[in-house]
Amino acid sequence: MTETVEKETGRVEAFSDGVFAIAITLLILEIKVPHYPGGATNAQVFRALVQLWPSYVAFLLSFFAILIMWINHHGLFRLIHRVDSPFLYANGAMLLLVTFVPFPTALLAAYLGHPGEHTATAAYCGTFVLVSIAFNAFWEVATGRGLLKRGVTEKHVAKIRNAYRFGLVVYVAAALLALWRPAMGLGLCLSLWIFWIVLDYRGEE
Repeated sequence: MTETVEKETGRVEAFSDGVFAIAITLLILEIKVPHYPGGATNAQVFRALVQLWPSYVAFLLSFFAILIMWINHHGLFRLIHRVDSPFLYANGAMLLLVTFVPFPTALLAAYLGHPGEHTATAAYCGTFVLVSIAFNAFWEVATGRGLLKRGVTEKHVAKIRNAYRFGLVVYVAAALLALWRPAMGLGLCLSLWIFWIVLDYRGEE
């Protein structure tokens, strides 16, 4: 029985890993090679590459964002003992939003430093509001349906729940702030990287 349960959780995590890998790979497609039908000088190519800086910034931001999401997703699965249908749907909703990240990344790259960056940056930060809601739902389903391993304490469950709720509040604030000050909103959104990196998922005694 234990072997079957572990196989099921392993299948879900392996499938999820594949989705994360595809999403993070798609980000590079936003960076387009500059083309000059009649040919170009070295100076023109250099200038075109420099002008792509918003695409470089957006790519790096989203690459590390998805990487951190994947690491946290892996941390959660270290606490999961078994899966059921509601959990699979909650995990699927999270993956849906992960695959959506390349779109706001392209939007941010197109308008960063140009008119429209307020809306583009707010949409980018708003995407992580939705991602945060998905992570909160994932954890509530896992804990509410008794899917965690033995040894995961209520204190640890509450610590992760509180961390996710705090993250949601910060992401909402970042999205609203981006409508007024794009750079500040984006900075607040990215400040959570440190928070997620240091969040400890080890909950077994």
